[in-house]
Amino acid sequence: MAGVAVSTTINGDNVEYLCQPDETLLDVLRDRLGLTGAKEGCGTGDCGACSIILDDRLVCSCLVLGAEAEGRRVETIEGMAHGDRLHPLQQKFLEHAALQCGICTPGFLMAAKDLLAKNPDPTEEEIRFGLAGNLCRCTGYDKIVRAVQDAANVMKGA
Repeated sequence: MAGVAVSTTINGDNVEYLCQPDETLLDVLRDRLGLTGAKEGCGTGDCGACSIILDDRLVCSCLVLGAEAEGRRVETIEGMAHGDRLHPLQQKFLEHAALQCGICTPGFLMAAKDLLAKNPDPTEEEIRFGLAGNLCRCTGYDKIVRAVQDAANVMKGA
């Protein structure tokens, strides 16, 4: 099978890669580019562990072909922190112990980032709805919701 040449922007950097026509963006990110933050939990778009932001839209990267990133803007968990300074969401997840095994955490963080970009002052119900596409088997969701609420308050004051 012939490779597809792709030019895209990932976490603000111009990136070029070759991928197979049937290769998912998740596999490209992890296997070709070494960006292993997004995880494959289900491979069917049901769990949210592979969530990324594609042109300001939250998507499951297991459902997007690598070739579809051509000319688009991709944001992954690796681009969330600024150097050694954690994003407020990352900091609040740590402070609220909103993670355990870590498989779902990058997806939750990307979903929360997307939510707060669109709604900087969400209610608890809006947070729960905004994170509904992400599943966690370890923590339950209360600590995650509290972390997002706290981050929203910090980000409003910034």
